[in-house]
Amino acid sequence: MSLTHRAAAHALATVAALLLAAGAPAIAQPQAASATVELREVEDVYAADAVIESVRQATVSAQISGQLTQLLVDAGDRVKRGQLLARIDTREADAQVASAGAQVAQAEAAVVQAQLEHERTKSLVAQGFVSQSALDKTDADLKTARAALDAARAGTTQAATGRSFAELRAPIDGVVTRRLMEPGELATAGRGVVEIHDPAALRAVGTIPQFVLPRTARVERAEIDLPSVQRRVKAVRVTVLPAADPRLLSTQVRAELPADAPAGIVPGTAAKVLVPIGRSRKLVVPAAAVIRRSELTAVYVLSDGARQLRQVRVGDRVGDDSVEVLAGLIAGERVALDPLAGRGAI
Repeated sequence: MSLTHRAAAHALATVAALLLAAGAPAIAQPQAASATVELREVEDVYAADAVIESVRQATVSAQISGQLTQLLVDAGDRVKRGQLLARIDTREADAQVASAGAQVAQAEAAVVQAQLEHERTKSLVAQGFVSQSALDKTDADLKTARAALDAARAGTTQAATGRSFAELRAPIDGVVTRRLMEPGELATAGRGVVEIHDPAALRAVGTIPQFVLPRTARVERAEIDLPSVQRRVKAVRVTVLPAADPRLLSTQVRAELPADAPAGIVPGTAAKVLVPIGRSRKLVVPAAAVIRRSELTAVYVLSDGARQLRQVRVGDRVGDDSVEVLAGLIAGERVALDPLAGRGAI
């Protein structure tokens, strides 16, 4: 083919390409997922700062004085009710038990002697050898001896009970939270040795200010926000205590977690109790549309075929899939539900 023919063919190909481009329809771009910012009547909630605690917890304390000789558990160990946790030196308690036993033996001998004396005197009175007053005296001596025996036996029970206090046992099934003493330390009555809690029964305990209290008169449900695991769970039971703290001007609210609470939730974990206090109209946007990057909270606003990144200020979550918009948007605007996707046609 000559140079002239090549130039003509190239020109014809170029014209054909331009005509095809002008006449052929454009390839359709996928429609971007979007939602409309709307003013909606939603349930109003008060978020009470709370802390997770165990419903069943106990501090096992010493009831007698003595040196702590053994501590058989450590923090994190699971224990059963009645399980031996620690021992206190029992030498003094053993001596008291032995002393009480000796006193019982002495009192029993005194009763036998008083009984014999009473029977002998009774026989002599019947024969007329002694007066009635002698019989009355032996009868009183016998009653005194029997009372002393009862007291000695009670002392034995008391000593044995005190001896049993040297062994500290778990009052509930649960997990050892922490050890408050170490072997070798001196235990005194009332001093804590081990703390235990039941991890199967947890609750969030928070406070509600008094200005919110009138709107919580019939609270029957609530949600518990657990920021550490980024989960929300429905409370099994909600209780607003019928008393207020005069110093803090607030009232305590308790929300019990379900038995299948998320893993990693332990006593002391921070939480929020979301208590419904009525309904109000709020500007809301789907939570999926919100971008959070460090200090920036923003959405992509869809307008005139383009995406515009706009910073917004948001409030609490509304329901399961929306958040309240405090500033940056107006009702009716459209926002992208795939803010991390690339730019696309709208």
